[in-house]
Amino acid sequence: MSGLLALLDDVAGIAKIAAASVDDVAGQAAKAGAKAAGAVIDDAAVTPKYVHGFAAARELPIVGKIALGSIRNKLVFLLPAALILSAFAPGAITPLLMLGGAYLSFEGAEKVLHALRPAHGSAALAPEPPTDPAHLEEAKVSGAVKTDFILSAEIMTIALAALPAGGSVRTQALALALVGIGITAVVYGGVALIVKADDIGLFFARRGRWSLTRALGRGLVGVMPGFLQALMIVGTAAMLWVGGSILTHGASELGLGAPYDAIHHLAEAVAHMGPEGAAAGVAWTVTALCDGIVALLLGAGLVAGMNGLVAPLLRLLKRR
Repeated sequence: MSGLLALLDDVAGIAKIAAASVDDVAGQAAKAGAKAAGAVIDDAAVTPKYVHGFAAARELPIVGKIALGSIRNKLVFLLPAALILSAFAPGAITPLLMLGGAYLSFEGAEKVLHALRPAHGSAALAPEPPTDPAHLEEAKVSGAVKTDFILSAEIMTIALAALPAGGSVRTQALALALVGIGITAVVYGGVALIVKADDIGLFFARRGRWSLTRALGRGLVGVMPGFLQALMIVGTAAMLWVGGSILTHGASELGLGAPYDAIHHLAEAVAHMGPEGAAAGVAWTVTALCDGIVALLLGAGLVAGMNGLVAPLLRLLKRR
């Protein structure tokens, strides 16, 4: 009997350790996922364009294919790479984050410039899309998964940098896996709702039992185009904010702290001018705005370099 009680006590101890480990992993995953929120917003804002123009019956299958590709990107390719990086080259995390920040800055600036000058950009370098629906769908999914790989790499790197130093490989792997799966579910679940919202609204508008239901359906159909436009604007702003924040923080960690310190001091000075209760919100807003301006300036320079140097070189190589 005493042996059985001792065994049960051991099992209870193991269960407590396991529960604590699960709590630790979940907590680290939640914190790491929160750090990647800006890139997540951009991911959610970018994806709906890939289902635009397809029949309603193909929208959810396309989103599902992209989601599966995103899971594969995160768990099969990026998670092992992140663990290897953390184990053997932790000093490379900050430069890689900054490289991702520069990419986000480039993408955000290109979207802003394209909105200001629709003829601007390097879209002319892209090949003509296929006209066959099946091949067009395959091309769209492939393009979306490639774009997701870049954003997923940024998300996973941000998540890795947010994890506590010195943690076990197992805890890091589980936390990153939770971040990857959770973010993919949130992003593509949200995308599925967004792309089907007009169909849901149309259903209620036509078949709703009550006038209020039909009115809500018509309202949903009417508001979706503006909502999608607003989502793209928010996604671009988030892209610039995250990109600039990564760049200024990374530069500070590498010993170039002047931009980060200047933004920090400016945010504090502006926050002290306003009401005391709003100081934190004002400081965050000023910091995000300054980070976005840094990203926009750098991104505009990268776009100019792409269009002035890289694009002509690619066209020359294409002709040859």
